[in-house]
Amino acid sequence: MSADTTTTTTPPPATTTTTTNPAPPSQQEESISSSSPSEMSISPSRAATLISNLTSVTTRIIAATASLDPAPPTHPKNPIRLVAVSKLKPASDILALHNPPTLHVHFGENYVQELLEKSRVIPAENIRWHFIGGLQSNKCVTLARDVKGLWAVESVDTEKKATLLDKGWGERERGESNSSSHHDDGDDRLRVFVQVNTSGEESKAGVDPAQTAKLCAFIREKCPRLKLQGLMTIGAIARSKATTSEAGNEDFVCLRNTRDTVCKELGLEGDEELELSMGMSEDFEGAIAMGSNEVRVGSTIFGERPPKAQAKVV
Repeated sequence: MSADTTTTTTPPPATTTTTTNPAPPSQQEESISSSSPSEMSISPSRAATLISNLTSVTTRIIAATASLDPAPPTHPKNPIRLVAVSKLKPASDILALHNPPTLHVHFGENYVQELLEKSRVIPAENIRWHFIGGLQSNKCVTLARDVKGLWAVESVDTEKKATLLDKGWGERERGESNSSSHHDDGDDRLRVFVQVNTSGEESKAGVDPAQTAKLCAFIREKCPRLKLQGLMTIGAIARSKATTSEAGNEDFVCLRNTRDTVCKELGLEGDEELELSMGMSEDFEGAIAMGSNEVRVGSTIFGERPPKAQAKVV
């Protein structure tokens, strides 16, 4: 079984981990504390809770996958990737799930400064960071250039942002090796997902479904350092809460149809076929039933998040 879906319920012993000092927070994200003690403690009871929650989610993912039609295209080629969304949670929570015995590797963050700080203070070479939050153009170069272990950026919705990510990744290539970004397939480009606004809500980021193929083509043709990995959506909350394995979700249907259209228009098939990143705590089993390749689960694993002003990296 892959590291994405390792299951266990054995709590780890209390550990302390030496950390390095994070960079000062930006003015836009200064509400997230960046104080950094010389040692990071992991509470055994907190670790046991997190491991139990992760195990429960993993078990549900396995069960949802097992219920799929075994024939493609419904059944995924690879195990469902579980991104544990750790935004506004301390670095010790991440280490509790990354350390033995669980060895979870995929973690998602929503704020560039918080991700940058966590990537610096967590002494783990093989964590695979996903940026899944709203992406500002003025943060793209920093994100791509400076975050250690950056595995994917999942919220690309304009050509400008794609171009700036490509630029930042290029500066990273000149400044340091990308070996820490875990390119198992030998491809050292930065993985990106195009975010699609499937619900049509003005409050939601994302490209219009009808314009998705154009942006995908731009990334493939004009951004040589980016690898178009797939499409991502954050659907309407009401639809999310109503989703079950049996009841479909209009946002998931829209994303899947958009993916199929993009693949047809761009001639993508086989290993080039795009992934679907859809499904969160409320609806990930329904998303898997609709063909999701990756689910992003936060509160079901980590519990309720604190207000941003009270959040601490360590």
